[in-house]
Amino acid sequence: MTFLAPLSPFLLSALRIASGLLFLQHGTTKYLSIPATKMSGISPTTMAGAAGLVELICGALIVIGLFTRPAAFLASGTMAVAYFMAHAPSSFYPILNGGELAALYCFVFVYLAAAGPGPISVDKAIGRA
Repeated sequence: MTFLAPLSPFLLSALRIASGLLFLQHGTTKYLSIPATKMSGISPTTMAGAAGLVELICGALIVIGLFTRPAAFLASGTMAVAYFMAHAPSSFYPILNGGELAALYCFVFVYLAAAGPGPISVDKAIGRA
């Protein structure tokens, strides 16, 4: 599908924004109770609470495209740890251990760490991309 090739830089920005927003909501539910879920009000001293801080801060940075590469790299590592500590021990198969989302976030964010933010980003606007 070569007709999409000219759009690839903008699709990179779209991937960054969409995955960042989805990741960010995990942090907002844990720390801002938006939306309120069973994870709302979690303690930052727990493993899930520490992940929530990464989700909140790195998620916001990824959405706006500021410090995209380091934020995505940290988010990727956090999701790798989440997968191997919380999901993998119960089953080898992600579909059985509930770890598909953590694994997907891990690979999307490591790609963003390598590829950068794309043209629609604060990094690009200030000449950091």
